[in-house]
Amino acid sequence: QVQLVESGGGLVQAGGSLRLSCAASGRTFSSYAMGWFRQGPGKERDIVAAISWSGGSTYYADSVKGRFTISRDNAKNTVYLQMNSLKPEDTAVYYCAAAPSGGEYAHWGQGTQVTVSS
Repeated sequence: QVQLVESGGGLVQAGGSLRLSCAASGRTFSSYAMGWFRQGPGKERDIVAAISWSGGSTYYADSVKGRFTISRDNAKNTVYLQMNSLKPEDTAVYYCAAAPSGGEYAHWGQGTQVTVSS
């Protein structure tokens, strides 16, 4: 079982930056692929970025490519999302999630609010 706690959200002006962190409990964190998702007002939850268990493979949604960077530190059981050049349309609740090897995202954090003002 993996428990996830996000932090780092807040209010930022357009063009600004934030770094989200997701701290995981459990000794098997390094075996999970990790993802960041977001859900904006009135929208469905969509994937933003994902990273393999080793960190050697990443994925980004087209809307954030070149602006967001996902990374992980398995020694600290933490995954990060560096968000630069933020836009008002990035406003959402951001969730991190963990997927066991070959499986779907099965563990979710409680979410952290990111608000980007214009």
